Amino acid sequence: MPERFVVHLPVVAGDLAGPVRLARVIARWSRMLASADPGETTVSAGDEQGVRHRVFGDLRMVGGRRCLLRVDHDGPCARRVTGRYARP
Repeated sequence: MPERFVVHLPVVAGDLAGPVRLARVIARWSRMLASADPGETTVSAGDEQGVRHRVFGDLRMVGGRRCLLRVDHDGPCARRVTGRYARP
C-alpha cells in the first residue's frame, strides 16, 4: 500500500488569511493529480506547525474525499466550487 506524505511550502504573510487563500488555490489546482487529496489541506504558523487551520470543510463525502468548500460554508458540502463559493 502506498505511503502518505505531506508537502510543506513556507510563505511569508501579514496574517493567516493570505496563506489560507494561497493554500485554497494550490489545493484546487492539485485536483488534477490523482494522488492529491486537496480537501485535507491545512495551514499552520511556522513556529506552531502542530496547530493546523483547515482550508476546506472537514466532512468526508462519498468515496472518502472531503468537501472542497471553505470551512464553515453555508449549505451542503460539494466537491466542485460553483456560484458564490467560486470566489477566493
